Amino acid sequence: MAYLKLIRYKNLTIIILLQVLLRYGLILPILEKYNITPALSTLNFILLVVTTVLLAASGNVINDYFDLRTDRINRPENVIVGKSVKRRVALLLHVLFSFTGVFIGLYLAYITRKENYVFLFVFIPAILWAYSTTLKKQFLIGNLTIALLAAIVPYLVVSLEFAALQRVHGREIVNTTACSLAWFWTTGFAFFAFITNLTREIIKDIQDINGDKAVGCKTLPIEMGIPYSKAVVSILSIGSLIAVWIIYFFVKELKAIPYSTAYLIVFITIPYLYLTYITITAKEPHDMKKASNICKWIMLFGVLFIAMAGYSFR
Repeated sequence: MAYLKLIRYKNLTIIILLQVLLRYGLILPILEKYNITPALSTLNFILLVVTTVLLAASGNVINDYFDLRTDRINRPENVIVGKSVKRRVALLLHVLFSFTGVFIGLYLAYITRKENYVFLFVFIPAILWAYSTTLKKQFLIGNLTIALLAAIVPYLVVSLEFAALQRVHGREIVNTTACSLAWFWTTGFAFFAFITNLTREIIKDIQDINGDKAVGCKTLPIEMGIPYSKAVVSILSIGSLIAVWIIYFFVKELKAIPYSTAYLIVFITIPYLYLTYITITAKEPHDMKKASNICKWIMLFGVLFIAMAGYSFR
């Protein structure tokens, strides 16, 4: 169980769910609607999910490896590296996950002729290492880094599919309605991933302010104070909620989905409002743990909505 906690298996499950639902719940229905046969094989899609999970797991492991001092202050009961898992074992796992993930990523870049992805799959482990050692200690830079990496996850699915299709149909596939729709919807979910992860990262910084201060971090709560940081979280939450409803009213396909209004009210609106309430009323940094958990649920409900969005193309 310690190893599962080390790689943050719950977060990895959301990543898997996101990519699987994007492909089978949204992109494939769009392609089917326009009579386009998918070009990325099931095996290669599985490899894409595997490499994404491996690189994310490697980042989680190395983050815990370098966070040992802060974790002993913030959450001593949850310390894994150096306690349940030896430090050298954790470092070995990071190396194995990183190299395997990069190797599979390079293979995918080669078969789809996405040469720029060679840089991407090498860049991700490097940026995760930099985040764990340096970037997370800087004002907002670490938060934005994780949020941007989260936004890349859905883009990998649509990008590799249409890269494979381009090899079959040529560049004209890029100009089709199917391509535009796939990228449009994926961008919506990528933005949702970005904003929810950014919100949760700031919440975690509020939680971890004591340990972060001890190691010289310059996070938003440390530099601007907890009240200001709570205000930022509240603005991001309400702003995200407003954006969801604006998109809902302007994208007619959404309103045509059965029970979409009820879903957005119960599983997105109410949790966001509750998140805002918890954030505003929190007295101590550790009170923000509930807000962090609510943020996770919002992420999950947002991912599950992909299946409903894909219904409009069936």
